[in-house]
Amino acid sequence: MPETVEIGGVTAEVARCFWARLKGLIGRRGLPPGRGLLILRCNAIHTFFMRFAIDATFYDRHDRVVKTVRNIRPWRPFVWGGFRAVKVLETAAR
Repeated sequence: MPETVEIGGVTAEVARCFWARLKGLIGRRGLPPGRGLLILRCNAIHTFFMRFAIDATFYDRHDRVVKTVRNIRPWRPFVWGGFRAVKVLETAAR
């Protein structure tokens, strides 16, 4: 069973290892409300091969929000969270 944490009012699976971070949400058809994926050691994402739009919330090392990007459509090549971002929470777009 994958590790989960509560962050930003969302129950999120944690992607720690290289392969889990690389795969991200690729291959999934969506996420239920209140669920997400927290990618550690990450300050930029892409949505290649994704099947649905996402919202991305980037956090610093103190779990403070540094940037939120909404409705990122599939096949977007690059979304950067900024220099201070160290992790990102991906949820289904609202």
